[in-house]
Amino acid sequence: MVLELYLDLLSQPCRAVYIFAKKNSIPFVVKNIEMLKGQQYSEEINKVNVLRKVPVLKDGDYTLEESTAILLYLTRKYNTPGHWYPPDMKKRGRVDEYLAWQHSTIRPSASKILWLKVVIPLFLGHPIPPEKLQDATEDLNNNLQKLEDKFLQDKPFIVGTEISLADLAAIVELMQPVGAGWDIFESRPKLLEWRRRVEGAVGKELFMEAHGQILNSTELKNLHIDGPMKAHMKPLLMKMLK
Repeated sequence: MVLELYLDLLSQPCRAVYIFAKKNSIPFVVKNIEMLKGQQYSEEINKVNVLRKVPVLKDGDYTLEESTAILLYLTRKYNTPGHWYPPDMKKRGRVDEYLAWQHSTIRPSASKILWLKVVIPLFLGHPIPPEKLQDATEDLNNNLQKLEDKFLQDKPFIVGTEISLADLAAIVELMQPVGAGWDIFESRPKLLEWRRRVEGAVGKELFMEAHGQILNSTELKNLHIDGPMKAHMKPLLMKMLK
């Protein structure tokens, strides 16, 4: 059976899975899920993932959630080139280290910028308080500095001379604030050069294909959110602003 991937390319982990599968010529069918329209709560998703999240991989009667688990499954099943998840244990450890670190640092802080500048105003109908955005900006800048100092250092890529799953996971996260109108690479030449190398390794066309929606600011700001979805999400969003 053909591999099925349930994805919303507004989601950074979904983009990582999509890019990886396409770059490695893995045959798959995309099941598009629009999270801002609440489609993750549909019966179709409930049948494959009771967590009602994306990405989801469906391989026959086997389903798998969480992007890191999906990426590792694909590297093993399809025997992808070793640079993605190196056989050398020390290099592999560096990939694991970054993937573990970024879940509680880069992911929430980069994602929060998009939520505060674009998504929450869509749901609430008004901009968020400036001080909330300032706090989020400081948090992301602190984590970007750690990414440079601890993980990237002076290497071409996070693990060394070739792209790995760590770089792929990192770049998709850092495109969230770019989609919200803040080019975080402008004042960080080291990160900018790294981004260019990652895009080159992935392929510029594939990179832009995966990020087309998140980089379309007009489309993002004009997304229609229906009444029931606004009512469902409003209490959760208000908690984010406390």
